[in-house]
Amino acid sequence: MPPPRHQLLDELIELFLAEGFLEFGIGDLASRLRCSRTTIYRVAETKEEVVLAAVRGFFRRAAERIEAQVAAEPDPGARLAVYLTAVAEELAPASERFYADLQAYAPASEIYEANTRLAAERVQDLVSAGVAAGSLRPVDAGFVGTAVAQVMTAIQGGRIGAGSGLADAAAYRALADLVVHGVGGSTP
Repeated sequence: MPPPRHQLLDELIELFLAEGFLEFGIGDLASRLRCSRTTIYRVAETKEEVVLAAVRGFFRRAAERIEAQVAAEPDPGARLAVYLTAVAEELAPASERFYADLQAYAPASEIYEANTRLAAERVQDLVSAGVAAGSLRPVDAGFVGTAVAQVMTAIQGGRIGAGSGLADAAAYRALADLVVHGVGGSTP
């Protein structure tokens, strides 16, 4: 019996994070996952849709895990550090090939960009909450959110890596350190 769709999606996500996705055909995926082409097509109807389902699944699941960590932190000021650190941890398993493929394939890049925008908005919300609670210095949350959005966009676009040599996850860790220390929060 073929694996359930969610299990197959998990396996695709793991494979894509490790090795990227553009070089794989459906036959390659079926061979690597030891299943039939028909089983792969249970995830989606075309290779492109399989890729997008896996990319969306990766970012959706990462966001769920990140938000669970944030929700578990009682200190509004510390939530910012928890959030940014969790983002870096979630992105850490992704290989350079995965990021290169995200950049090269516009529909997948759009998913990454949308998640980057949501993350920047979340940072702004966390800064606002931390400032309101007195846990963070009284900074302009809109400015911090906008600045973080610019850096996240530069990370996502490969400009930070090109200029610094940092992989995306390491760049997010550095951003977390910069923002948390800049607004006066504590690092987890």
